[in-house]
This record gives sequence, structure tokens and C-alpha cells, in this order.
Amino acid sequence: MRAREQLLGYWCLLDAPVATERVARLGYDYVALDAQHGLFGFSGMLNNLLAIDAKGSTAVGLVRVEANDPGPIGRALDAGATGVIVPLVDTAEQAAEAVAAVRYPPYGRRSYGPMRSALRIGPDPAAAHDATVVLAMIETAEGLADVARICATPGLDGVYVGPSDLRLALGGATSTDPALADTFEAALVTVREAAAAAGIAAGIHNPDGPSAAKRLAEGFTFATVACDLVHLEQTARRHLSAARTPGEAL
Repeated sequence: MRAREQLLGYWCLLDAPVATERVARLGYDYVALDAQHGLFGFSGMLNNLLAIDAKGSTAVGLVRVEANDPGPIGRALDAGATGVIVPLVDTAEQAAEAVAAVRYPPYGRRSYGPMRSALRIGPDPAAAHDATVVLAMIETAEGLADVARICATPGLDGVYVGPSDLRLALGGATSTDPALADTFEAALVTVREAAAAAGIAAGIHNPDGPSAAKRLAEGFTFATVACDLVHLEQTARRHLSAARTPGEAL
């Protein structure tokens, strides 16, 4: 990610470690656990991180934490997350706070207690700094306005677009409002260019694989395909429709 190589990830909302383990074996570069809107608590996060790290996995575990706060950020890292996605970062100063929560002194203020992470990332602070990333979400009008300064924040490894919130913040009536298409696409260019100028990664959340491929082709360096709960519903609906209408393609 720091080299701005292209990466593909998957997003998990459900507390279903066995399902997460199967997804982690498919070839994704990372699996992100959503601790902000996801349907699990700390034990669920821990168990799903264990599942991501199980034998045969191709992925590392990221966690979108619930807030830009040293408490949840530290818990996610201590549980073994390889990186955190920090929501609702509006300013460079808030980005600096996120970086400080991820790094041990003298570079930050992360409290030392690497319970599980000591086993897989290493107890040494320098090793932890090398092996973990911090990503700031750009999902508000304020964050978009300050994105150049956010991207230039020392120690920040990347920015991550939350398209639903960003579209709403730009005036969308819904999270997918097509009337905001031009404004939204212009915002994505702004984010990509700011990240490239600062030499950091730029990522975005996507509803499906073709959308992720499109964003990577445009210049994003990592893209997430979402997500387990939605895909479960979509697949169940297709099978139900096919069963009721013989011959219908899945």
C-alpha cells in the first residue's frame, strides 16, 4: 500500500468467522471488518481477525474503527489488525490525531499492550510501525475541502473514499443519487490527485467487482468490493427467482 501498488479487498459486516475465513482464502489482498456499522462487537472483531489469518488465507485484516479515538484504534491494532480505516476525517489535524493513535511514542500516543498483535506483527514498536497502516476516510464536504492537507499529513498511509456518505454530503438526496454523478466524479478526481501528489495510497469502496476494476483503472490504488451481507441477500434473491421461474439465468 505504501508503494501505491494496486490492491483489492473485501468488506465484512457480519459476525461470521467461518464465512470470513472462506472469503480470506479467495485471493483478496485484504479483508476489512466494519466495526463502525458492522454487526459485531470486540469479540466478533477478534474472532474474525483470527479467521482472516487462518491457514490458506491470502489476505490481511483491516478494521474500520468506530471513531477517530485512541481507544477503538488501539483495540483493533492490539487484536491483530494490520491497519485501521478511520471514519469522518475532516481536517489535517484530525488525520494527525489518527496517525498518533496508531503509532507508539515518540511518534504517537498508542498505548503499549499488543495482546494478540505481538504474536503476528511483533512486540517491537518499530516492527509494528512498519507492518501497520492508517487510512483516513474522505466522506464529508469538509474532508474533501481539506483533502490536500489531509493527504500531506506525516505518517498517513492513505485515504479512503466513503462514497455513500460523500455523495450525501455533496447534496445527494440518497446515497446513490444519480443527479450528483458529475459532482461526485469530480470529487473523486480531487481525492485521487491529492493522494498522488502526496505519494500516498487512494482507495474507494465499491458495490461490485466491475466498479472496483473501473476505479483502479481510473487511478485509485486500492478498491474494496462490498460486502458479505449484501452479497448474501443478492445471491439468495437470484436463486429464489430462478427457482420460481425455471430456466432463468442466475
